[in-house]
Amino acid sequence: MTYPLILFLHILSATVWTGGHLVLALSFLPEALRKRDVAPVQNFEQHFEPLGLPALAIQVVTGLWLAHAKLPDWTLWLDFSTHLSTLIFAKLALSLITVSLALHARLVLIPRLSPATLPGLA
Repeated sequence: MTYPLILFLHILSATVWTGGHLVLALSFLPEALRKRDVAPVQNFEQHFEPLGLPALAIQVVTGLWLAHAKLPDWTLWLDFSTHLSTLIFAKLALSLITVSLALHARLVLIPRLSPATLPGLA
């Protein structure tokens, strides 16, 4: 695959992931919090998850590919001697946090969602 195609897939998947969560945070979540009703959030998650989780996976895979294309020696990804290696490390750290939060939401928060736990999700 070519670099421009991988970059396009990376940006597209980031747009899907981020856009979906913006829709949740700005549309469904305020209503759910106001009414103390988890149904809007559960309904959104049920429909977004089949698109959002693959988008996140594509984002991680393409991000690793892009990092490798820019800095092929992966041991330098953890080296802060260049601006590029520092940026790659920062993106890896932020990606790890994002994936961890996504897994926590999917495996812990969403299955136990109730009016009492809804503010924790927010």
